[in-house]
Amino acid sequence: MVRVGVLSAAHVHASSYAACLNALPNVEFVGVWDDDAKRGADAAQAWNTKYHADLDALLSDNLQAAVITAENIRHAPLTKAAAARGLAVMCEKPLATTVEEGEAMIAACREAGVPLMTAFPCRFSPVAMRLKATVDSGAIGRVLAIKGANRGKNPGMWFNDKSKAGGGAVIDHTVHVADLIHWITGAAASTVAAEIDNHFYHGAFDDTGNLFIRYKDGLFATIDTSWSRPKSFPTWGDVTLEIVGEKGSVYGDLFAQHFRVFSDETNRMDYAPWGDNIDLAMVSAFIAAVENGTPVPITGEDGLAAARIALAAYRSSESHTAVEV
Repeated sequence: MVRVGVLSAAHVHASSYAACLNALPNVEFVGVWDDDAKRGADAAQAWNTKYHADLDALLSDNLQAAVITAENIRHAPLTKAAAARGLAVMCEKPLATTVEEGEAMIAACREAGVPLMTAFPCRFSPVAMRLKATVDSGAIGRVLAIKGANRGKNPGMWFNDKSKAGGGAVIDHTVHVADLIHWITGAAASTVAAEIDNHFYHGAFDDTGNLFIRYKDGLFATIDTSWSRPKSFPTWGDVTLEIVGEKGSVYGDLFAQHFRVFSDETNRMDYAPWGDNIDLAMVSAFIAAVENGTPVPITGEDGLAAARIALAAYRSSESHTAVEV
């Protein structure tokens, strides 16, 4: 049994990851820590585990792994604290809000001899895996260009506070698609040009962005990233990739496997997925790596590479020019 603790219930994905931990037969879900006592206690009750007000008390409770789902700004200190206790870490994306923080997280885990995994569940989508297999097979030839999108609703809460999130929609949504492009093609980004604004909510945070990315091997990609969907829109549901090659093109919708459920009780439409549970596949892969002492499938370096693109986009938008990643 792998003893696991969750560090903070702040993130919207925390409940899903907790459900995955409870569903796995080789996991003992020891507890959750949160600096917000009510949030932590409510989460512990909902997740059938114990709330810890003292972070050190949870980290020292014979844990083997920590899942970090805190506000983005807390990723670095919590990762360092877990690594110092010799724990494997799976950290929610974006890995960090600055390049320096990301590098420090990677270094801390490397020095402690523990794995650091970035939570990119999109890699576990059957659609994403088929896209990669198609590209790897050479069926569409050399990849020339990619059009990606990740559009959703504004999650609100601390996501709209740049001091806690490190940005808005661009840092929140860019990283998923940027990681998929890197994973599928192996290409490394060289420059980013971006237009970023706040025309949907007019707040002190960005809610929309368009990125234009040049890669070192000549690949060109665009990413449409936004909180442009209405508040009744599902949390997940609009991640797409169109990959154009010399011999043909391929298109994938990562969340096409669902029914649309319209409810008069909630006055909203939700997606009822009938396909694979990508969160469960991701958490299972992390736990298997911890249990077997094998490498994690998505590294801290992968997470930082994607974060670099989002952070470069902010610099580009401010300077109105393309910038190096």
